[in-house]
Amino acid sequence: MTVREVKAIAKRMGLKTGRLRKAELINSIQTAEGNIACFGTERLQYCAEEDCLWRDDCSEINKI
Repeated sequence: MTVREVKAIAKRMGLKTGRLRKAELINSIQTAEGNIACFGTERLQYCAEEDCLWRDDCSEINKI
């Protein structure tokens, strides 16, 4: 997902995007949704959230 797409999601949720990087934006969205802000962390090693919107991008960052 592109940064532009992530920013659009954040804006629809009423979040300020400013100069946040993609990972920071996704973490903000996760927190706003009441989820753990785990994007881009080692948590992916044992993540069972197969339907996570961010999983592909997270896997790419973590090279799994």
